[in-house]
Amino acid sequence: QVQLVESGGGLVQAGGSLRLSCAASGSIFSINSMGWYRQAPGKKRESVATITSIGSTNYADSVKGRFTISRDNAKNTVYLQMNSLKPEDTAVYYCNAAGVRTSTRRGSYDYWGQGTQVTVSS
Repeated sequence: QVQLVESGGGLVQAGGSLRLSCAASGSIFSINSMGWYRQAPGKKRESVATITSIGSTNYADSVKGRFTISRDNAKNTVYLQMNSLKPEDTAVYYCNAAGVRTSTRRGSYDYWGQGTQVTVSS
């Protein structure tokens, strides 16, 4: 069984910074892509940033230049450095691991973390 454990959320003032971490555990053989998504109250979940196993990244337009995603393949961990935070960044942030192959299950699957709250006050 694969588990994703997120950490680093919290309350910060506008203009501040936070760093989210997400560690995947289990009998993992490989992970294709890892990423961060967010969902604000009353809104759909949206992609924030993703990174492939070879380091290719993709960002939502709303966070470009402010957020940086990185990944440690050896630790199956993905990070999201969030700078210049705005009140509109307030949401529950979810970690995603896509195309996960394990030694205990045939095929590849996607997994989600439990979410971590990020609140930016004005």
